[in-house]
Amino acid sequence: MQLSMTLNSIIALFGVMFVLAAIPSSSVLIVVSRSAASGFIHGVAVAFGIVAGDIFFILIAILGLSFLADAMGDLFVLVRYLGGAYLLWMGVSLWRSGSEVTKVDDIVDVSLLASFMSGLLLTLADQKAILFYLGFFPAFVNLSSLTMIDIGAIILITLVAVGGVKIVYAYMANRAFSLFSSRARYNLNIIAGCLMVAVGLFIIFSA
Repeated sequence: MQLSMTLNSIIALFGVMFVLAAIPSSSVLIVVSRSAASGFIHGVAVAFGIVAGDIFFILIAILGLSFLADAMGDLFVLVRYLGGAYLLWMGVSLWRSGSEVTKVDDIVDVSLLASFMSGLLLTLADQKAILFYLGFFPAFVNLSSLTMIDIGAIILITLVAVGGVKIVYAYMANRAFSLFSSRARYNLNIIAGCLMVAVGLFIIFSA
């Protein structure tokens, strides 16, 4: 068993996934919000949750488990509701943390598991990701000849490209947030909370 992917396809796949991960999106928003509100390590936890969700969809796509995607149709609707509700809760928590300027310097107390789950649920709420990956990977790899080493390489690429970009966002958000005054942090917490509520409502009503 050996790697069937060429160096060029590996580099191309990494580059495209890196660029897609860097585009501002709801996943970037939640990484930035958690890192700013609860610290860099929470931003990293959200990033790993996002990567875990991506890897789940990637495995379904490259292993040809389209029947599983169909069978999980109802479950995906439930996940969308759970993900949307979770983001609503986090948005309200952020908003409340900024309700008093004197308390803005306090870190919003949430567990690392909660941060991880927020990233995972946000990613799993997008069932269309399976179709995206099914149409995306054939441009870079031959799905019919993939080996376990190839699958491992794709997972590693996803971890480094997607996870790396999100972690950079988390670091920059945490560093920038620490430079703001209490009043600026108050305003940012309110804005971030409102945006997360908006994303949560969008996920729920589009389910």
